[in-house]
Amino acid sequence: MPTNIHTHIRADGISRSYGEHHVLTDLNLIIDSTHRVGLIGENGAGKSTLLRILAGTELPDTGTITRPARTALLWQEVQYAPSDTVEQLIEDALRDIRAIERELEDAASSLAEGDPAEGDGSVRAGSDSEDRYTRALAAAEAADVWTVEARRDEILAGLGVNGIPLSRRLDEVSGGQRSRFALAALLLARPSALLLDEPTNHLDDAATDFLRSQLLAWPGPVVFASHDRAFLDEVATVLIDLDPSREGANAAANGGGAHGATRAGAPTRFGGTYTEYLAEKAAERRRWETQFASEQEELRYLDYSVAVTAREIENDKPRRDNNKMSFGLRTNQVQKQVSRRIRNAKGRLDELQETQVAPPSAVLEFRGIPHGSHALEDEGALLQLRGAHVAGRLHVNKLSIEATSSILVTGANGAGKSTLLGLLAGTIRPDDGTVQRRRGLRVALLEQDVRFNDPTRSPRTIYERTVGEKRAELVPLAGLGLLSSTDLDKQTGSLSIGQQRRLALALIIARPPHVFLLDEPTNHLSLDLATELEDALGSYPGAVIVASHDRWLRRRWHGATLPLRAGRAESEELLHDFA
Repeated sequence: MPTNIHTHIRADGISRSYGEHHVLTDLNLIIDSTHRVGLIGENGAGKSTLLRILAGTELPDTGTITRPARTALLWQEVQYAPSDTVEQLIEDALRDIRAIERELEDAASSLAEGDPAEGDGSVRAGSDSEDRYTRALAAAEAADVWTVEARRDEILAGLGVNGIPLSRRLDEVSGGQRSRFALAALLLARPSALLLDEPTNHLDDAATDFLRSQLLAWPGPVVFASHDRAFLDEVATVLIDLDPSREGANAAANGGGAHGATRAGAPTRFGGTYTEYLAEKAAERRRWETQFASEQEELRYLDYSVAVTAREIENDKPRRDNNKMSFGLRTNQVQKQVSRRIRNAKGRLDELQETQVAPPSAVLEFRGIPHGSHALEDEGALLQLRGAHVAGRLHVNKLSIEATSSILVTGANGAGKSTLLGLLAGTIRPDDGTVQRRRGLRVALLEQDVRFNDPTRSPRTIYERTVGEKRAELVPLAGLGLLSSTDLDKQTGSLSIGQQRRLALALIIARPPHVFLLDEPTNHLSLDLATELEDALGSYPGAVIVASHDRWLRRRWHGATLPLRAGRAESEELLHDFA
């Protein structure tokens, strides 16, 4: 059982399975008070499971956990009763601090009353009362109990929810606001160890900056799972990759380099920033690709040698009459040499076939816009908005999309980003104004929330019926690397949000449109896939319009930027960034 003497988190031999699905296997981990650990890996790799086990809200199948007594977890989904108020949520998080306050008051009273053993009301040095007060005071100082109210106001303001009355019921505020209040309560409680599951999901830039400053100054261990690459880069001092897909790369790299895992399939611990981690992963993949190519070349050579060496080396020169005896001797020697070479080649061939590294996983790419459409042959705009107005949501005076447009749409939540993409895609009709499209133009939208009409169908069936059997043969779903082979024939409705979004992306990749619209494309995607998607968009053979709040994507965007403010966009606000 954890006790309050621990200042670190330790996991020894942790394993966790759900039925036949093994999520964590024999995991060992030590996180001291100076570490801010970022958990990364594919969706389903076990990040949330590990956080719950570290917090003690879920038990492992095997293994033990050591942690500070005051360890707290921020869940992705707020745990609350609808009738609870914001104030009750905060006070519930402050239970430990309120208990520390009461213990300090009781200890002070006992100290003031004196030690009865002295008989004169005086306090004996080293008495139980003095020891109790000393411990209570230390706990109060560590929890900073005297500044709770002031810190509450500061934290609520920093997270942008200070204008909401504390008496408001939790079912009367938005999901994003509930998440912010839950985060505020956690920070206010000042636990010794902090565990966070996707803490920036509902934060704007200002609130994210505030949280970052809080974590950078946190005095104890911090562990968090996040898809926010900028946040990972700014906050984490250690990265732990739980992604099992790294096995092939680690094997190729003989342990993954200086920072890699020493056992294939084990979590990879990296002591550096996320930017440095990406550079290491890129180098790791290059080593993997080089080794795979080298081994395949050697396999082809060995296979050829075993098959034809004997025929090529055999001496078939005509014999001279006076050299018949020596010829027989030389032939015997040549045959022995050939047999030895063949045996050696066959042995090496068998060994390499057994130990060769797996082929590198497919990297996301667009195969080009299909021929047969005349939409791009002439110069001019493919799409134009003129005075387009959607009541209460968006007004655009003028916007033109060219054949090679690359536009990033930015703005706060509610600024109209999704509405603009809906207008361009034709899924939303304007109340006023016009949307003009070139004849034969194909437009595709990757929506934030993907829904398939028949959730009982499998991804394979949906893919083949949507893109056509011939196209599905040319660009097979399995070859895109977006879904695992075990998921291709499941009911689509049983897949996670992220997996369904990957299927939607696959349908677009199979037949790339002339205008590709993406609404928050990195949401629900793994870090690796988000990066691959951004790289692929950089060379997209058509127009790309992306709406995103992702700071990592925004900082690396090389096209034009269209800011939306209060539902308005003006053509002169189309800014170009060549950073």
